[in-house]
Amino acid sequence: MRKVFPGLLAFLVSFSVFGQPDLTRLTERSSINNPVIPGALRTEVYFPMLSSMKVGVVANQTSMIGKVHLVDTLLSAGIQVVRVFTPEHGFRGNAEAGAAVGNDWDSRSGLPLISLYGDHKKPGKTDLEGIDIIVFDLQDVGARFYTYISTMTYIMEACAENNIPLIILDRPNPNGFYVDGPVLKPEYSSFVGLHPVPVVHGMTMSEYARMVNGEKWLKDGIVCPLQWVSCEGYTHKSRYRLPVKPSPNLPDMASVYLYPSLCFFEGTVVSVGRGTKSPFTIIGHPDFKAGSYTFKPVQIRGVSENPPHKGIECYGYNLRNRANEIYEAGGLRLGWLIEMYGALGSTPAFFNNFFDKLAGSDELRRQIQAGTGEEEIRESWASDLEKFKIIRKKYLLYPDFE
Repeated sequence: MRKVFPGLLAFLVSFSVFGQPDLTRLTERSSINNPVIPGALRTEVYFPMLSSMKVGVVANQTSMIGKVHLVDTLLSAGIQVVRVFTPEHGFRGNAEAGAAVGNDWDSRSGLPLISLYGDHKKPGKTDLEGIDIIVFDLQDVGARFYTYISTMTYIMEACAENNIPLIILDRPNPNGFYVDGPVLKPEYSSFVGLHPVPVVHGMTMSEYARMVNGEKWLKDGIVCPLQWVSCEGYTHKSRYRLPVKPSPNLPDMASVYLYPSLCFFEGTVVSVGRGTKSPFTIIGHPDFKAGSYTFKPVQIRGVSENPPHKGIECYGYNLRNRANEIYEAGGLRLGWLIEMYGALGSTPAFFNNFFDKLAGSDELRRQIQAGTGEEEIRESWASDLEKFKIIRKKYLLYPDFE
């Protein structure tokens, strides 16, 4: 028999955070005066919910409480963790994007690790056997094609089907201070975009999960028994610096801010710097002679095993300083994509089959191929974006940026 903690499904609904009303520039210094406290650090809230329960945990290298991993913290507190589920990049975050990550055992805790990537994205009944409750703690970066929100959706669906409560330990969204990009069309749903949301959705994981439940986006409209532990001191005006890199190829805040704009290039022949020390802050191609910056991708174990244009000199741009513009005002940047296509698009192979999945439809690709300008492209998605913003507002837990 599954144990049910008294009042579990009604608990924490009131844990919305309204912290500081105006944190337009949350720098390292100002974060000391106005600290943002992720949900995982609020152990006094969720530890009592886990006592005498058999716990499953969805975690990776970002699931830290200070300098100690969440799983180690739970075990030290006497909480019975029975299984750990891991997303893309694995439990310790040392697998490159798209790399096969199989089931394993954690050498530190001895716990079984169940991979939720590749052909096994959703836990089955065997995976969930003996689990009373699941704790979810991953640091997202706020882009539709970053796969942690897809992993969360499949976890929610499995919990709904098996009547297992799910607690999300919320973390700030480092790109949560704006909303932008084309909204995905349902026929283009994939693991890099399951739902009709824009590229930058401006929501934390808990807010996004509330939207998945509220909009009935799980299979057959089922609803996950969902709870969350909110952040303290966070608003959607905050600029939150990640304490741990969220994945191997997002090593710093410049890459996190540029990622929503540059990830489109993953669906093209253009390199985003995989196989260098500056992934997602540089772009280039061997035939792009107009660029002022050169780099040569190489194999980097556990980060970029076989990067595009490996061993070939690429010409392009170092965009690191442009991250400051996004830090200040948000917004996707399409000019780089349009320019690269103008220089390299004479070959039909500029776009690959992945691009439309990243964009959420074939419309952006067709617009670029037709020579449509950035402003006109933006106008084409404006209506869908406004409709999404109305939906989004219903599920926010923190004061918005507008």
